[in-house]
Amino acid sequence: MCSEAIGRRADYMLTPAGQRRFEETARHIYASNAPLWDRRWRLILTVGELDTKQRERLRRAFFWQGFGVVGSDCFVHPSTDLATALDALTTEGMGDLLKNLMPLLAANAGSDLSASDADMVKRAWDLEQLGTSYSDFVVRYSPFLTKLRQGVNNQIDDESAFLLRTLLIHDYRRLLLRDPELPDVLLPANWPGQQARLLCKELYRRLLGPSERHIELHMKLANGTTPAALPMLGERFQKQDPLSSPV
Repeated sequence: MCSEAIGRRADYMLTPAGQRRFEETARHIYASNAPLWDRRWRLILTVGELDTKQRERLRRAFFWQGFGVVGSDCFVHPSTDLATALDALTTEGMGDLLKNLMPLLAANAGSDLSASDADMVKRAWDLEQLGTSYSDFVVRYSPFLTKLRQGVNNQIDDESAFLLRTLLIHDYRRLLLRDPELPDVLLPANWPGQQARLLCKELYRRLLGPSERHIELHMKLANGTTPAALPMLGERFQKQDPLSSPV
């Protein structure tokens, strides 16, 4: 974050590095669809000497990019762009560790899923914990969506819509960024991530109008204008999902 003084006021903005990180995260959160799996695993191996603190920094950074861990020296993901994943480390101040990382693309020799794919998922991710977190998200936000569907008090006020939208995306972001978005064939039956996605999409869409009015009224630059939203924001949630159904 940096600031620019304009008279007696100041504009606060992201640094270029922060802007890049924000845009990378936003593309993931607001993507129209989950990425398709090409049946190849993205691997990042650690090589050379790393101390305990460095390994923990890498583990946490890759955790928030949806990577799983196999053993102590291999991070795995089904679909991420490896170059983007490594660039994110540089943005977060870990460029000095890139020399200790080896990105690889592991191709599945067969056309069908194998036992090794299922074993990889079981060893790399704690899907039970993630599934519980998604279920808790649904329980927490379902009452708000129900009230909006019923038109309680006709319309949510602009400030409340802004606050609820902020909390909604903050909580959903913390789930999605650690979700590898595995293909359905590798997920447990009745995976709650899909229900959470549909709930978040509809609730966001219902909050968008009044929350944007609040932003335009109160969050202005020193020159009195409101910056335009990035085109990608809302792409995932503004349109009606053909698969959406009552939660």
